[in-house]
Amino acid sequence: MGMSVGPSGGNQEAEPMMEINTTPLIDVMLVLLILLIITIPIQLHSVNLNMPIGTPPPPLEKPVVVTIDVDFDGTIFWDGEIVANRAALEQRLLGAAAQAVQPEVHLRPNKLAEYKDVAMVMASAQRLGVTKLGLVGNEQFVR
Repeated sequence: MGMSVGPSGGNQEAEPMMEINTTPLIDVMLVLLILLIITIPIQLHSVNLNMPIGTPPPPLEKPVVVTIDVDFDGTIFWDGEIVANRAALEQRLLGAAAQAVQPEVHLRPNKLAEYKDVAMVMASAQRLGVTKLGLVGNEQFVR
C-alpha cells in the first residue's frame, strides 16, 4: 500500500487528498476504551445470603385450605358453595385476610373460564390483603 505525498510533476496543481487519516482516530478510541475498562468498578458475581443452619421444625398445625373454583361460565365456588356475587366473594376474602394465621387460598380455574373472571378473583384477593394465594390444577393448561 503506497502513500501519495503530492503531485509528481512540477507544474501540476495540487489536488486535495481524498483519504481520511484514521490512525489518530483509532489511537484516541483505544485510549478511551482503556480508560473505560480501568474506571469500571469490579463486579462481584455472588450474592451473600444469611441461610438458616439446620432443618426447620415441622409445622405444629396443618394449614387451613380454602378452595376457590372458577367455572367455565364465570360461576365462583368457595369450598364447593356457590358465591352469589363479587361483594360476597370479597366479604369472604376479607374474613380470610383478617385471620391471625391466614388460610391458604387455592384458586382452581376451569380450562374454559374467561381470563377476566380469574383475574377478578386474584385482584380482589391481592387488594384485600390475602398473602397465601396459589393457582392449583395448572396441568390442564399444558398442551
